[in-house]
This record gives sequence, C-alpha cells and structure tokens, in this order.
Amino acid sequence: MFGIFNKPHADPTALPMAVSPWPITIIVTAYLLFVLKLGRQYMSKRAAFQLRGILQVYNVVQIIFNALLFIAVAYEVFVLRPYKLSCMTVLPMDHALKHFDRLIAYAYYINKVLDLLDTIFIVLRKSYKQISVLHLVHHVYMASFSYICIRLHGYGGHLIITTLFNVMVHVLMYSYYYLCAQNPQFKQSIGWKKYITLVQMAQLLTIFGHSAWTAMQPDCEVSRYVIWLVLVMSMAIFLMFTNFYMHAYILPKRKPL
Repeated sequence: MFGIFNKPHADPTALPMAVSPWPITIIVTAYLLFVLKLGRQYMSKRAAFQLRGILQVYNVVQIIFNALLFIAVAYEVFVLRPYKLSCMTVLPMDHALKHFDRLIAYAYYINKVLDLLDTIFIVLRKSYKQISVLHLVHHVYMASFSYICIRLHGYGGHLIITTLFNVMVHVLMYSYYYLCAQNPQFKQSIGWKKYITLVQMAQLLTIFGHSAWTAMQPDCEVSRYVIWLVLVMSMAIFLMFTNFYMHAYILPKRKPL
C-alpha cells in the first residue's frame, strides 16, 4: 500500500508530520472511526454538548490562520512573483524564496489537519445531519492530498494556486460559522449558506481551469500526476457540490404539479 512512498522525499527537509505517511494515516483513520462509529456510540447516552465558547475560539483561529495564509500566498505569487502562472514548477532548493514557499505549504497542510476538528465538534453536538458524504470526502481528501503532494511533489509549485483559493474560501466559511455560533438565528438565513456554496463551486472550477491551462503548456515540467490528480478531484468534488446545491436550494423550490 505504501510502496509509492519508498521513493526519496521530493523535499528532504524534515518537518513534523511530513516525514512519514504514518501520522496522517493514523489521524485520518482515527477521525473516520470517531466520526462514523466511536463518537456516535460515546454520545448515544449523553446530551449534546453546546461547545459555544470552544466553537467561537476555533472559528476565530481558523479565520486568522486562513487570512494570514491568503496574505502570504498572494504576496508571494503576485508581488514577489517567483512563478510563471501558466507553469508553476516547484522552486529549486537554492531559490531565495524556497524557505518561505515551504513554510506556506507546510502551514496549509497543518491547517487541513486542523479542519478535521470541525467534524469532531459536529459529532459532540450530535448534529449528525451535517455529516454528509461530501463533507467526509472533502475533509479526508484535503488532509491526505496535502501530505501526498508534499511527499511526492514537494512544497509549493503548482499547488500554491489551490492554497490561494482554498484559504480565501475558508475565511468566508469560518466567518459564517462564527456568526452562526454568535447568533443562532443567523443560521436560519439560507442566503449566506447558499452563496458560500456557490463560492466553493467557483473555487473548484477555477482550480480545475488553472490545472487544465497548465496541462496545455507543451514544455511545462509540472508533474502530470499532480495535474491529473487536481483535475480529477476538483471536478469530482465540484459535481458533489453541484448535487448538494441542487437538492438543497433548487429542487425544494419546485412545486409538484
């Protein structure tokens, strides 16, 4: 199963949780066990936790974390400009911005692991309807994909655009969660959730479009494996979001004949 990881690290720099596949494998496995079985068993004879204070702190941390990442990535890509947008190959080890690039990519990976707490809190609050297939696939994919790309592709490069758009959307998303935690009545406003879903879908199409553009560059040395993985997964998750959007916001409005 882990034979692919016998290859040398794309970046030899040893950072916590990025040296071996075991930490992320254990984390994701424990996450799924808790969310799908153990957590529900634990809560079956207990009242739902409110977690209002914890959720407020968590959401504020996520807003700040994602906002700082967005500023860092935007500054690197559009001000420092070490990349050609049509072909964003990984920076060489001796590049002046390599350490900064590595720090951004590693922070993003840790952020995707931190995102898993969102589902843990949902289980503890017994809001099981929020745990859809889309929710689980998205969280597991993002955490696992972030590690795989660091391991096989290296830090930064083509995936820095994914980071840019993803953290931007998460600033909006966690701001919405914070407002809902502050004022439960805000959650009843379906408009905000609808537009956040549309922004997420637009993000996925943009990421897909950028990878397709890169794939069409004849002399680009970005890994074809990474390009196709981004193309396939961004479209798959986009279709899942489309299905959710249709069932949540379009079909309920249609009255039966």
